[in-house]
This record gives sequence, C-alpha cells and structure tokens, in this order.
Amino acid sequence: MKDIINGVTRISRREFIRTTGIAGGGLILAANFSACSKDQELAGGDFTPNVYVNLLESGEVEIVCHRSEMGQGVRTSLVQVIADEMEADWNRVKLLQAIGDAKYGNQNTDGSTSIRMQFDLLRNAGAVTRQMLVSAAADVWGVPASECTGRNHAVHHQASGKSLGYGELAGHAATMPVPEQVNFKSPADYRYIGKPMDLIDGLAFTVGTAAYGIDTVLPDMLYASIERCPVVGGTLVSVDDSAARTVAGVVDVIQLGNGTSPPDFNPLGGVAVLASNTWSAEKGRKALQIKWDPGANASYNSASYRKELEAAVTAAGTQVLARGDVDAALGSSAKTLEATYYAPLLSQAPMEPPAATAMINADGSCVVWACTQDPQTAQTVVAATLGIEPAQVTVNVTLLGGAFGRKSKPDFIAEAALLAKKSGKPVKVTWTREDDIRHGYFHSVSCQHLKGGIDADGNTTAWLQRTAFPSIMSTFGPADGPSASELSLGCTDNPYAIANMKIESCKATAHVRIGWLRSVSNVYHAFAASSFADELAHLAGRDPKEYLLELIGPDRHVIPADSGAEYENYGQDLSEHPIDTARLKAVLEEAADMANWGRTMPQGRGLGIAVHRSFLGYVATAAEVSVNDAGKLKIEELWTAIDAGTVVNPDRVRSQMEGAGIFGMSLTLHGEITAEGGAIVQGNFDNYPVIRMSEAPRAINVRIMPSDAKPGGVGEPGVPPVAPAICNAIFAATGKRVRELPLRNVSLV
Repeated sequence: MKDIINGVTRISRREFIRTTGIAGGGLILAANFSACSKDQELAGGDFTPNVYVNLLESGEVEIVCHRSEMGQGVRTSLVQVIADEMEADWNRVKLLQAIGDAKYGNQNTDGSTSIRMQFDLLRNAGAVTRQMLVSAAADVWGVPASECTGRNHAVHHQASGKSLGYGELAGHAATMPVPEQVNFKSPADYRYIGKPMDLIDGLAFTVGTAAYGIDTVLPDMLYASIERCPVVGGTLVSVDDSAARTVAGVVDVIQLGNGTSPPDFNPLGGVAVLASNTWSAEKGRKALQIKWDPGANASYNSASYRKELEAAVTAAGTQVLARGDVDAALGSSAKTLEATYYAPLLSQAPMEPPAATAMINADGSCVVWACTQDPQTAQTVVAATLGIEPAQVTVNVTLLGGAFGRKSKPDFIAEAALLAKKSGKPVKVTWTREDDIRHGYFHSVSCQHLKGGIDADGNTTAWLQRTAFPSIMSTFGPADGPSASELSLGCTDNPYAIANMKIESCKATAHVRIGWLRSVSNVYHAFAASSFADELAHLAGRDPKEYLLELIGPDRHVIPADSGAEYENYGQDLSEHPIDTARLKAVLEEAADMANWGRTMPQGRGLGIAVHRSFLGYVATAAEVSVNDAGKLKIEELWTAIDAGTVVNPDRVRSQMEGAGIFGMSLTLHGEITAEGGAIVQGNFDNYPVIRMSEAPRAINVRIMPSDAKPGGVGEPGVPPVAPAICNAIFAATGKRVRELPLRNVSLV
C-alpha cells in the first residue's frame, strides 16, 4: 500500500480489521490530514489515519470517528462533511467510535480543533471515495469517468441513463487507484455541509439510552470511592480502616500512596474503599480515620494570594510584546487611567463527574471504559501507572456528560486501572461532585494591571498591560509564571492599533493543579482588555462601540511577532488563519445592530458590548442588564454574533453560542474557587453554583456570519466576551465599575 495521495489511501479488509478491530469489506479508505506524500506507508511509516471510511457491499457506510462526543455534536459534524463530499445517503451512514490508540493520530478533543483542523481531511476522504466509485462505474460501463457523476449513493451515466449503487461498486472501487487530483463539490451543491442536521446521538440522549462513562457495568465489578489529601502535595501519615471494613458491602480498603511532584496527569493518591455498590463505598470512605501531612501548600490562602498577584502586576514584569515608547506616550498623554482586574480559580464542574472502569486481563493487559476527551493520553498514563506498554492498554471512549477540559486529564482513569490491578477485579471509579470540585485541575486565578493614555482628542496613545497567573505548565514541571502559549490566548494577540503598546508577564506560583477550562486564558484576558477598552471610551467621552472600532483600527492582519511576541495561533499557520481585524469589526457591528445599540435606556438599565478572537473564531456579545433599587442585577438579554468561517452545522454553532452564554454568565455571576490552609473550600453546587433558570436572560440571540473562510473554532470562542459585556452594561446602568469576578462578591447577585 503505497498510494497515499492527499492524505488518503486504500487499505485491505485484513488491515482494517487489524487496525480497528471492526469487520470491514468493500471499499475501505484511511485518511490523515497531515499526510500528503505518495510514498508513505501505513505499516512502519508516519501515516497514522485519523478517519476510516468503510463502504460495505450492502451499500452501508461506516465512518470511524476519532473524536469524543460531549454534547458539542462532533460525531454528527464529522460525518456531515464526509457524507456530503461522498454524496452518500444520510440514512445509510453509520458512525463507529474509535478506541484510544496512536493508530488514529491525534484524538484529543480539546481546543475547538475537531472541525477547524480536520475539515480538509474529511472532505478529502469523502471526495476520494466518490471519485473512486465513479472510476469503478466508468470502468464497468467502458465510458470516460468525466461522463459519470456520483449522486445520492449511486453513480449515474447521464448519456445512457445507467446507474449503479455504491454498494454494487464497492468491491470494484477497491481496485481503483487513489486519484491524484481531488475534485471537491462546489459549496453551492452541498447537501449536508452548512445545513442544520439532527444529532446522530440525539434520540439516545433524549430517551436515556446513551451510555456515558458513569453507566459502565461489568460482571463482578467493584465500586471505588477514594479519600484524597485535601492539599495538593500532601502525604498520608496514617489510616485506621477498621470501621470502614465493617460497613456492609465493603470488600477492601487499598492505599494508593501519595501523588507525584509535579502532579502531571497522575493519580493524587489517597485511600480507596472498594465495595459491591456505590453507597457502601461512600459510607465506608466516611468511616476512614486518616491523618495527613498537608505539606508546603498548607500556607496557601486565596485572600493573601490575591494580594501577592496584585503586588506582582503593579511592578515591572518580563516584556513579552512591545512597540513604540509606552512610557513616553503615557508621560505626554492628556489623561491616563489605571485599573487592576481580578478573576479567581474556577472548576470545570461538568454535569457528569469523572468516571472510569478498568479491567485487568490474565496476560496483564488492561481495558478501560471512560468519559475521556483524550484517550491516547489516557492510554499512555495508564500504561505508565501499571508498568506495561501502551499497546497493552485499550481505552474505550464513552459519551461524555460535559467536560470543558476536565476530562482531558486521565488521573481518574489511572486510578481505576491501578485499583483493578491491586484488587484483581474490575473496578469503577466515580468521582463525587465534591471530589471533582475540590481535587480537579483548576482554571487559573489571575490578576491584570492596565494603564492607558489618551490625547486631547480622546485617542488612545498608550497601552500597558501586565498579567500574572499560575501557569498550566506548573502541572508538568517548574513554572513561575505564564507561558508563551498561555499569553497567546487573548493577550499577545491584542488587535488594537495603538502606536505605543507594552505587555509584560509577571511571576506567579501554583499551589493547586492548574488545567484548562473552556477558552482557557482568554477568559480573564478578555475580561480585562475589553473592560479596560470600555473604561477608556468613557474617559474619552465616546460611545464604547465606536471607540472599540477605532481601537481595532484599519482592516489588516495583525502579526504579533512584529511587536516581538512569541505567538502560537492555536496550532495553525497565520497565513491561513490570520488575526483579521475586518472580521473582528464585522461581528462587533453585527452584535451592536442586533442589540439596537444606541437606543435610549430606562434608568437602571444599560447596554454593554465586547469583542474577542479566540481559537480562530470571532465573537462579539452585547448584553442588556438591569439593576434594581436594591442593587440587584438581572441579565435581561444577550446578543452574540460569531464568524467561525465555513460552518458545518449551524444548529451546533447556535447551541454552542447559547451554551457559551450560559457558561459565561455562570462564571461571571458565581464562579469562584477559594482555598484556606491549602484546601479547597467549595464542594458542590450549593457553594459553587451555576446559573439558575431564574437568573437566565429572556433570550440569547445568535447570528452566524456568512463566510467562506477556513473553519475556525466554535466551542470556546463564545465564552470570553460574556463577562466584559455584562460588566460594561453594569457600568452603563449604574456608573459602577466592576473589576473583579464573580459579581456576587460585589453585592450585585
């Protein structure tokens, strides 16, 4: 098999079965978006297929999905693209979930990458399949392929009126060469791409037959509940498990040792109670008598740490972007403004907490079932935990009941595997809500200090920004402040056309496990930058929306490297996905138009607006709020405009924006994780609440901008503008500036 062209190749039925474990037949194609060399080979080469298309001789099409479904609709959208270019009958397409394995290439469902990084691959796979079927039909009929057309699951020869179904052609098509030239459909001819399509999993979600990580049940399975040290880095001193062992249903109590330093994705250690049912495991856990040595992080307290961050950003940091002379410009400004913004630690808190089931086979190999965003990392971590090779670990990916970044960390999966090995039986580990909120990988706390200057005409002449937050990199090794990657998320990609700009990074030490949450650093960077832009507009006596347009400046492509910044652009080339100010301004204008920006507002009501580019998607959000005589806030309505480039399923984009609005409002109103004595205070939705129905706006209005640009991200870009839009609206309604989150801490909720 040497005909790898445009990232697509044929494979044999035997190779398909060996690689996927799925029975195949007819025409089988494997595709990889990064593989373009004709000379690459599947066996022993660099070619690792992401997607398989299996056309059976029955005419049924099986597509192996290598991404995780967590409610975002990825399993539907991936199939849409392939089926459209293939000209397949939607009702004859079946999706199969891939296990976690390097043979599928990158399976990590993070960073809004599934469509933006795989769109061309998926089109290639579908178009190549169609063209090979067309070639097969032309060969059968003895006519030029140019006279034949693939349409609605069959190949047609218009001149003769002949047609052959895809299933009839599958075997013969498998003998055809992979075409050198891929002929894509015109967007005008799309049947599925760009069209609202029902979720493939929609019925299962609705009637309750969908299988999540928490639903896995195996014969003779034990249920585990784990007591962990409340402080990261703490160690076990002693445990008395005698009372726990007397609880009915408890089978065993197993010590898991201590966590690693740095924590990485490894288990935190602790003491596990194994029982025949969940209730007994939880009851036994509560009966444990444990003494911990909390270690060095016992001194960590949120209130004092906030003061450390505030002190850090009020002093000079490490320069990460610079143009012009900020100090001189500030010195000559007609007016200057300084502000410090604070955002706390956050928990992802998905509705389904982390859950995994593991089984050890007689040969020492391991099989797991887990709600994971990143099955390959799970495979690697489980293998290292058990001391076996990754090839000996099979990771079955279930549906995910939400994730938001938490389930890309496989610590909970490794716990299940380790307990299965130690107990000799299959074990399910289910984190409680309290476990998840107190022991997870937290979205970082941050402080940002901004100083700006305006001239006599109100034009911004200088922008100084300092940012400090514990880095995600601290989870994997020594790190005393933000990484270049994290600064790329809404900070060093600042789009404002300000002649004098300087951005500095300041030191911050981590005392908990830091991980990513939906939109990552963009959340607090957008809150600070978009709030400060609104403050400058007020200082200049200008309309905030018009002032934002002036700050963004002329249509251009922003190149952070021109100002000395190290910029990653979400893993994609700036030439293909530029920072395009025209698109940024367009969504800003659209959101303002949707909200009827500029209308006279009653007393106690205000409109606010913010715009932000993240994960290659452009989003603007306008918010209308009211604040009553008692000072209580009500978010009345949201308007969001998104430019995500080419859109596969507009229903999914709309639902993601609506979900981002709710998610962003939860963080804005309530989201806060605090620590005392190194231990997390919050534990459930009573003290880490999400937004309730009574707090939701009357409408979240979404408009998708038409675009033929390459697909951008969707799942994450909707979150960052929400908080600043709301806070700017509060100022418009009350004259009160909000520079810290959540709003309940400033007596507005």
